[in-house]
Amino acid sequence: ELDEYGFVEAVAIDRQDDGRIKLTTHFYNPSSKSEGGEGAKSAQNSKSAQKGINIRTSGDTIFEAIRDIPMKLGRKAKWDHMRIILLGERLVRTQNIGEVLDYFSRDHEPRGTVLPLIADGDAGEYLEIKPFIEQTIGQQFKKMETDGSQYSAKTSRVPLYELAIHLKNPSRTAAVAYIHRSGPGGDVVISKVAFFKQGKLAHVLEEKDAEAYMMLAEKYNSGILEFPCLADGGEGSRTKESFEVLSIDSKVYPEARGEEINVRAKIRIKGTLGELRCTVLKSRQGARRLEKRIGREVERRLQEGIAVLKREKLDALGIGTQIYRRNPKLWRRLEP
Repeated sequence: ELDEYGFVEAVAIDRQDDGRIKLTTHFYNPSSKSEGGEGAKSAQNSKSAQKGINIRTSGDTIFEAIRDIPMKLGRKAKWDHMRIILLGERLVRTQNIGEVLDYFSRDHEPRGTVLPLIADGDAGEYLEIKPFIEQTIGQQFKKMETDGSQYSAKTSRVPLYELAIHLKNPSRTAAVAYIHRSGPGGDVVISKVAFFKQGKLAHVLEEKDAEAYMMLAEKYNSGILEFPCLADGGEGSRTKESFEVLSIDSKVYPEARGEEINVRAKIRIKGTLGELRCTVLKSRQGARRLEKRIGREVERRLQEGIAVLKREKLDALGIGTQIYRRNPKLWRRLEP
């Protein structure tokens, strides 16, 4: 019966000082009063009007912490409608993320389409935030991640089943969206990309480099490219113009020459000008010059993003996986 279950919207997983798992489970509250009528304002401000409630449990394993929920809620947790899984940064820096998420992959209720998020600081604190426009904070974070990756391309949307596949690929590198505050006491933002190497958090890619990664990883859907005005024939002007990306076709492929690997990237971008603040287009030649200027800016950003990945020794583009698929013998030699 429906009144035997509590429907989970989100869950946050952290590590306590004693090493045990701390679980914050966010439930949908169906008994809140409807809006309108007398006393609606006071109802909205009361706890009974909140659409989400948090229950905190702990245990040596996630399953133990989950089975302790009925002692505090009075209902068994139902996981079919879960939106997101928040993982504290402290936890995933010390423990393999595959081990942490094993329960959610193995149990029959959680769906493979649920979205994992890496949280800056304590993950449970983010579930205390009131949603801005959605009914629960779990649904709010899900929409922020999906629409943010769709329209701004400054983070990556990776569902649970896709993360599990990437963790088992020959490259052993996976990407997960990152949630943090824009500053001390600032707004919560889902941007940047957290990279895992051998299952543990290795590096968090900043927003400007995350856009380059999204292009190279063939995950870029749409976004805005900013480029500087040409001031006196140079690109030293701080004034920026913008270009809206409507579609992008990218292909990254490695070429093996003996023991040396060269990686080529082909990227074709279609879009429309969003803002022209200092450029005047009067001819086709001027339009071609503008295209070249935008192309140079894109290439510069891509090179900066690639330099970060090389410095951190992250095969974020799955180059090792492509080599393994085409030539397993070569990969066995190159893997170390």
